[in-house]
Amino acid sequence: MSMQRPDATGLRQSGTALENSFFAKENARLLEKLKKKDAEAAKRQAFKELANIDSDELIDALVELEITPGAMAALSVVPLVAVAWADGEIQAKERGAILKAAEDGGIEIGSANHELLESWLSHKPGPDLLATWKHYAQELEARLDTVIGNELKERLMTRTTNIAKAAGGFLGLGAISKAEQAVLDELEHALE
Repeated sequence: MSMQRPDATGLRQSGTALENSFFAKENARLLEKLKKKDAEAAKRQAFKELANIDSDELIDALVELEITPGAMAALSVVPLVAVAWADGEIQAKERGAILKAAEDGGIEIGSANHELLESWLSHKPGPDLLATWKHYAQELEARLDTVIGNELKERLMTRTTNIAKAAGGFLGLGAISKAEQAVLDELEHALE
């Protein structure tokens, strides 16, 4: 006497559907992971290009805090503008010296940072820009560990001090004016 087996067609179809569903979800998860990895790589590259950051440790910290490259670019440029307008005006030679110093400091001609800097050198931004910068800088500084925070502060202050030196003195060489030093002190205080 032979035993009849029930028809397995329905079971096979259900098994195939389950398998397809599992792999579809797994593929979607893997695809999302890949997209996230690509987005993170693009963000890291943008930090290198837009904000001229080459420190992997600093980039890691910024990515972890979900800081955007655009915010970092603005964080880098606003101090330059504040120092440039410290005495209330920008002469043509001073403007040229500031742009040259900015380029020497890694702000490339044609980059978004360079265009933004040129715009703000032509039209003085309102005081709310610096106030917003200070608030953001303090919030960011509070969230970074000491070593990374000091690295960021050093980068910002070195570039800004170089701009002040380029803009001050006789024919744009050498000295930092009292007004520029006051702005530098204000910026440094915001980063403590």
